[in-house]
Order: sequence, then C-alpha cells, then structure tokens
Amino acid sequence: MIKKIHILFVLVFFMGVSCFAQEKLITKANEKYDEYSFSPAIDIYKKVLDRGYASADLLKKLGNSYYFNADYEDASKTYKRLVEEYPDEIGPEYFFRYAQTLKTLEDYDASKEVMAKFLEATSDDVRATAYKDEKDYLSDIKRNSGRYNVSPFQYNSPYSEFAPSFYKEGLIFSSDRDTGNFARYRHTWNSKDFLDLYKVNADSISQGTVIKFGDHVNTRLHESTSTVNKAGDVLYFTRNNFKSGKYVKDEKGVIRLKIFKAKMVEGVWSEIEELPFNSNDYSVAHPTLSPDEKTLYFASDMPGSLGESDIFRAAINDDGTYGTPENLGLVINTEARETFPFVSSEDVLYFSSDGHPGLGGLDIFATKVAKGRLDGNIMNVGEPVNGRMDDFTFIFNEETKKGYFASNRSEGQGADDIYAFLETKSLVIDCEQAISGVVRDKISNEPLIGASVKVINENNEEIMSAITDAEGKYDLLVDCTQGNFVRAMTEGYIPSEEYLGKSDGEPKTIDFYLERNSISAGFGDDLAKLLQLSTIYFDFNKYNIRKDSEIEVEKVIAAMEKYSSLRIKVNSHTDSRGKDSYNLWLSQKRAEATVNYMVKRGIAKERVDGEGFGETKLINQCANGVKCSDKDHELNRRSEFIILE
Repeated sequence: MIKKIHILFVLVFFMGVSCFAQEKLITKANEKYDEYSFSPAIDIYKKVLDRGYASADLLKKLGNSYYFNADYEDASKTYKRLVEEYPDEIGPEYFFRYAQTLKTLEDYDASKEVMAKFLEATSDDVRATAYKDEKDYLSDIKRNSGRYNVSPFQYNSPYSEFAPSFYKEGLIFSSDRDTGNFARYRHTWNSKDFLDLYKVNADSISQGTVIKFGDHVNTRLHESTSTVNKAGDVLYFTRNNFKSGKYVKDEKGVIRLKIFKAKMVEGVWSEIEELPFNSNDYSVAHPTLSPDEKTLYFASDMPGSLGESDIFRAAINDDGTYGTPENLGLVINTEARETFPFVSSEDVLYFSSDGHPGLGGLDIFATKVAKGRLDGNIMNVGEPVNGRMDDFTFIFNEETKKGYFASNRSEGQGADDIYAFLETKSLVIDCEQAISGVVRDKISNEPLIGASVKVINENNEEIMSAITDAEGKYDLLVDCTQGNFVRAMTEGYIPSEEYLGKSDGEPKTIDFYLERNSISAGFGDDLAKLLQLSTIYFDFNKYNIRKDSEIEVEKVIAAMEKYSSLRIKVNSHTDSRGKDSYNLWLSQKRAEATVNYMVKRGIAKERVDGEGFGETKLINQCANGVKCSDKDHELNRRSEFIILE
C-alpha cells in the first residue's frame, strides 16, 4: 500500500513539474509574441503542442505568428484546428484570417465558406460590408488583371529587398543584405532585422552598383521605407524608436517605428529630426509625399486607427510645421492592415491591404484622392502584380508607365524581392461609360420621342435620366465601377430595362423596343396610323408588295399575333393614271396580295379581308387630268389596315 502511494506521489509530482514546465514555456512564448518576435514564439508554441498541450489561446497566437510571418500554409493549418476544436472561443477575426490563408493557397471555394462564417459573425465590420458588396470580387480582380509586364529587379539578392522609392534617376530601397539575416520582412511594428537604405543608379557612384545610402541616415538600427521630394534635398524615412543610440520600448516592450526627416546640406544628409506626431506608444511609418509635396501620407496604429494599421495623412505647412494627422476613413481603412501608401502624379493612392477583397496576404489597391476625396472606388490592381502571397511597397511613374513593387512570392531570389513592371493598360478607377441608343415602338419600329431613359443603381435609386430627342435617341454617362439598370419608359408603353455590370468603360449601345400596354382603337380606325407605320406603297402598274413595304406589313402581323381578337380589312388604292376600271382591278389585286402575304405568314384567313377602291379615294389633288409629279402620284398607291373588331 505504501509503495502504491509512493508511486502515485511520484506521478503527481512529475505531472506537476511537467505542467509547470509547460506554463513556463508558454509564458516565454507569450513574451516573444507580445514583442512581435514571431519566429522564436513559433518554435516554443510548436514545442508545447508536440508535448500534447493545446488551448484556444495557444492556437490563436501560433496561427497569428505564422500569419504575420507570412507563413500562410502553416497559419491555415493552425487556424483550421482552432476553428474545428474551439468554435465557441474564437471571434470573427480568426474566420477572416483563416479565409485569407486559404486564398493564398488558392483554395477559393473553402475560403468563401469560411468568409461566409465571418459575415455571419459580424455585421458592423468594414470588411464584412466590402465582401457583401463584392460577392464576385474574383471576377473584378480578373477584369483588372493582365495590365502589367513584370520582371525581377536586377539588383535583388538572396536576402530581403523591398520598399523601393524614386530618387533622381534611380531608386532607394531597403535591404538586410549586409546583416546576414535572411529574415523575411514582417509587417509588424517591431522589425529587428537591422534593415538599411541602399541606392542604385541615383548618382555617379551608384551607377549599376548598389551602395548604402549614407552613414548619417543608416545606423546600426533599423531604417526602411523612404520618400524623397522632387528637388532631391528632403528625405523622409522610417527608423526604429531610439534615444542616445539605444532602443526605446513601450509599456509592452515593443520597439516602435518613427518617421524621420533629413535635409541635404552641402552634399550630406543632415539635420535629421523626427516628426512631431511620432510617439513612444504607437508606430508611425512608411512615408510618401503627395504630388504637390504639401501632404505627407503614412501608416500608423495611433489612437483612432480602425484596424491593425491605418493610412493617415498630415499637411506640410509652408513654415515647415505639420497639421494634425487625419485618418483616411472607413472607405480606405478596414479592421485589418492598410499600409505602404504611395501617391502618383495623377493623385492615385496605391496601398497594401489584407482587409479589402484580394487574392491572399497583402494585395495592392488603388483609389483616387484628388481634391481631398476619400470616398472613391477601391480597385484591386490585379495579377500579376498581386498574387497569393504578400505584395507591397508599390510605386509608379505615370509618365513612363514604369514602376516597382515588392513581394515575398516563392519564385523570388530572396525572402522579399523587388519587381519592376510596365503598365500596358491603364487601371480604370473612376470610370464613366458612355451609353447611347434609340427607343422604338416594338411593333412599328418608329422612334419614340420624349421617352425617359433612367439609370437606377443596385439599391433601386435613380442616379440620372435622359429624354429621347426627335429621332428617339438618348445619351448617358454611367459609373462603370458598379452595376446599374438602364430603364426606358414612356406613357402608354411597358417599361423595358437592361442590366449593366461592372466594365472597363468601353462605350455601349442599348436600343429599347417598347411594347404598348394595349391598342386603344375602335371600328374603322386605321391600324397603320395607330402603329405609326410607314405607308405601304406599290410600284406603278404593279400589285406585288415591295421589299421595303414587307417590313411594314410584318409590323401589322406582329400586332395581330399579339392581339388575337384583332380583325382587319386591307383597303388598297391606286393613283388616277390609267383607266378607272383597270385601277379598280389593280387595287383589288393589291389588296389580295397583301392579304395573301399575311395569311402565308400565319394569320388566319378569317381575321383579314381585303378590298380595292381604285382611284376613288385619292388623298391629294392628283385626279384625272391634273398634272402631278411621280412622288405625288405615289402617295395614292397605298394600303390601309382598317380595324373591323
């Protein structure tokens, strides 16, 4: 009995020691996780899992560590286990990230299923609204794709290169090539890879050679993402938070990022100062200038941010001071990551995001910010710039149509690589599509004057309208970045409409053929007038129906097919030339020819009758003995369609 108690004590003791060891490991992993040191955190979390210990919190942090380290395959496996084993202990964010990882693996069907759970779990999330509005976002991305010719940057290395920026005739970019880290750039606010700025083809000493940017800018700390003004004498760049050469950490032990400004003085970058809206408590990074250099755009997680990082802007005043940072708002920013802004000379803001509908990881998006606008369309720039991995730090020269971006795609030479591209077809962001056409009577084919043509959006709101002119024509300009209904209507006719989906802005012709609500007519009325038919004429001394008149007879047939109770009588007439008896015979033949034509086209014989009146019912003064032109005589050689019932 004593031996059994002793064995039990030993087991309990070692179990306690084991649990204590696991807790110690998890505590250490959590410390690394809170410091954004994801690689060591992953190693520890995996060790704990291998020992059979798992929890929702551990899987969340392990999945996030993979996710923010751009290891989307392992992140997907971890999130899958989290969702399956702890469905009641996770929030919407984990469904979203799981769906994102599935997209990077090109498992779009599974991603849609998980995204549906994300939509069910939240209603006020900006991303939920975006995905509800962009149900067919892959089609939209496909339509924007194929506009770039992409090639690897010739100065890539086996290390990490990213964040290109234009500088004189060349580039500045960030790299860890001299540190030997081989570390993939992580989108966190605590990069410890000791990145430096480099330049190539920017001056005489960097022609065809990559050299470090300058000792006054580069330090033993971390420098990345830069922008230079057009004059080439003002530089904004990102650097770790430090003081007196030492890192400065926030309350959580995180070393934040700050934006610094340097000026070129006598050929040396100096007068380096940090911007006034930097902080020890949050990060401010990734600067870029507006085309007029009066606004600085950047990314931050400062108070007021919607997501993990948002894009902000601040005015650069004439006296060198700065305005209060402004969040770019809910259209551009989401609850996820928006970062790495760049503004082209045409006021197009390019940025990276994993919150807007994309192909997986960070994708590059574009929107117009001209005249302070922040509510424009957000366009995914498409493949091959975007892919299933992270694509970021996009820059573009509107004049040359050339640019650069970075990506961690697997075919690259290093952890991150820069790619050059040539835009072969412009991205349509704010798109107006010319719509034109004619509104006609469906039976008579006559143009309908004064008809209304309206543009109605998918929320059934009327956007604009036009009135048809004397020829039944209309012209409209519609927003081709969204779906619209174009609807034609006029009194006495059944409205008709056509749906226009999103397009690339190519002009489109839409002709409408409206049907009458009914034919309001009675005994003795001429159907030809009611249907606005052209007069059915015959050649001189002939009774066969002319080709140009067959079209008009077909309209009468269409009316009779639509209104099955309609009965008519064909009254045919001649001009005054020739003998009266002959004309009476000729007109009868014309009436019979018209009736026979209609019967052959399927109209029942009992519904149509015909009679010839010769020259007894002339419609002008061209009687016997009166000199008239051939044109005037032709007006009398006609057929009428008189309603019997």
